Amino acid sequence: MIKVMLYEDNPQLREGLTMLIDGSDGYCVVAAFSNCNTVEDDLAAYEPDVILMDIDMPGTNGIEGLKRIRRSQSDVKVLMLTVFDDNNNVFEAIKNGANGYILKKTPPAKLLEHISEASTGGAPMTSAIATQVLKMFSVMNRTDGEDYNLSEREKEVLQYLVKGYSYKMIASEMYIAIDTVRSHIKKIYEKLHVNSKSEAVAKAFKDRLV
Repeated sequence: MIKVMLYEDNPQLREGLTMLIDGSDGYCVVAAFSNCNTVEDDLAAYEPDVILMDIDMPGTNGIEGLKRIRRSQSDVKVLMLTVFDDNNNVFEAIKNGANGYILKKTPPAKLLEHISEASTGGAPMTSAIATQVLKMFSVMNRTDGEDYNLSEREKEVLQYLVKGYSYKMIASEMYIAIDTVRSHIKKIYEKLHVNSKSEAVAKAFKDRLV
């Protein structure tokens, strides 16, 4: 059962998403809120697997809520759910550790698929946003001479992360144990000075590491 926590200020949409997720096999909404004012307490109380996070909310907005989540919890998966697909929001979300970025108009079946994908280590994005992300990083300045001393094995793991592979998929492709994958990824995070997969992928694009 994938435990989902929802932040959405529109009451009709919040109720609709709750009904959709709760009514689907393998998913449950443990809590739903109109803003992120008490996000740290919410995390501790409900221990969700995946958070659906609106960006444009009164009080504590989604980007600030995401920052607060990442200061206290690096493992929970956070999907930004929004009507906005502009570059600034995409970049801020990824830079601050979002696991995916999807639009509110995403069809219900696809939304559930994205939640499931995120829960297993994937990084779901709608195709339009993925295209924006690639364009955004392609025009960013490269940091000259910065290779972070990644080993060839670590670079290989990073390449799979960029492709959106889960830990299990990486282990299968590289014929290694999942614990070995976790060990490699921990070292990659330390060398890149990041705290999440999305940050690692962002830096990999920015500095042309893959």
